[in-house]
Formats: sequence, C-alpha cells, structure tokens
Amino acid sequence: MKLSLFWATLQFLTRLPVPERWGAGVHFQQYWRGVPYFPLVGLIVGGLAGLVSLSISQSGGGMYISAIGYVLALALLTGGLHLDGLADTCDGIFSARQREKMLEIMRDSRLGTYGGIGLIFCILIKTLTVSEISYYSFFDLLAILTCAPIVGRTAVVLLMYEQRYAREGEGMGSSYIGRISSYSTALTLLVGGVLVMALGNWQGLTAMMITLLVVYGLALFFNYRLGGQTGDTLGASIEAGEVVFLLVMAWNK
Repeated sequence: MKLSLFWATLQFLTRLPVPERWGAGVHFQQYWRGVPYFPLVGLIVGGLAGLVSLSISQSGGGMYISAIGYVLALALLTGGLHLDGLADTCDGIFSARQREKMLEIMRDSRLGTYGGIGLIFCILIKTLTVSEISYYSFFDLLAILTCAPIVGRTAVVLLMYEQRYAREGEGMGSSYIGRISSYSTALTLLVGGVLVMALGNWQGLTAMMITLLVVYGLALFFNYRLGGQTGDTLGASIEAGEVVFLLVMAWNK
C-alpha cells in the first residue's frame, strides 16, 4: 500500500508517465497519507529539471537559456499544476473583493490580470535567479536546482496541518487541508530537511528555514483573507517556496 501511495502521489503531482496500475487501490480521499512523499517527488522533479538546465549549459546554450530550460522543465514536469494555483490565487486575493467573491474568482478557469502578472513575475524571478547562481560548479548547481522543488513541496505542509478548508464541500485541496497528522507533518519536514542537508549542506538548510518562515507567513495571510486554504493556495505556496529558496541561495552567494 505504501508503494502504491508513493506512485499515486507522483501521478497526482507530476506528468511523469507512471503506469496507472502502480497507483491502483489508492482513493483520492487517501492522498493526504502521501504527503511525506512530497519531498521525494520534489527530488525527482528538481533533479530532472536541473539535468535539463545543465545539459543546455554544457552544450553551450548560455546561462539564460539554461535557466529558461530549468523553469520550462519544471512547468512541463508538473503540468503547470502549481502555476495554475498561483495564477488563480493572485486573481482572487488581489481582486480586493469580499471573501466569497474571491473564492468564486479563484474557481474561474479564465486567467485574469493579476494572475497573469503573478505568472510573469514568478517565471521571471526564477529565470533570473537561476542565471544568477550559474557560476556554481556542475554538481553544486545541480544540488541547488534539485533542492528548490524539494523545499517548495516540503513547505506546503504548513498550509495543510491544522488548517481549515476555505470552501464548502469537497475540492482538490480538501483531500489534504486539515487532514494530515502531526506525525505526518513532522516526517515531511524531516525528510525534506535531510534531503536538503545532504544536497545543499548548511547553506541550503538555512535557506530552507527562511523559506518555511515565509510560507508560514503566507498561510497566515491566506487564512486572514480567505478564511482558510484551498488547492490553489497550496499550489501558490509551492511556487513561492521555490522562488524564495532560490532567492536566498542567490543572495548568499
């Protein structure tokens, strides 16, 4: 069951070609049990995107092209799932409407002005930050690029543990928000911390701690504005976590 849960989690969070039968038997309402696997999913996604970026760089593509390759690879590997959450969250939060209207806007599949601005800045900051740290050696840079998705998917647990689902009824986020135990939360943070420490040493771990604080601040902000969390805010926090981690690593270069 545990292995099936890992494959089901990987299927849900990525667009990697995982055979359906590998995740068979795991109901959507059981997905919260797979949260401790989130850092491992980040390891896979970050490692693959990092290799794409470095392959471009080693082929003479230049730091900006390789940085674009990394950001594009992350988007393709996840099917833009978290970017979509970021866009919807920006559209709702920055609409300056009442809570119910914000949640209604976030359900709208159409991209609004604030969502577009959020996507542009997220992609731009990631690209420029990755290009800024491109002076690192091959393996050090691969480690940093791998750590960013690990940290983003570790930090999102802060928007799940003892949080309230902001909508009535069920939705994508309802399978996670408010469901995970203190044990699962601690295990997720531990796994993420161990992976980052192994790959990025103390500098990476420090950047992770800063990222956790920022993401927790986002959780408080979303609670204040929306009365809880949604699947969109989970996606937005993952993107924010990646961006903050990369910014801290670039700042401490």
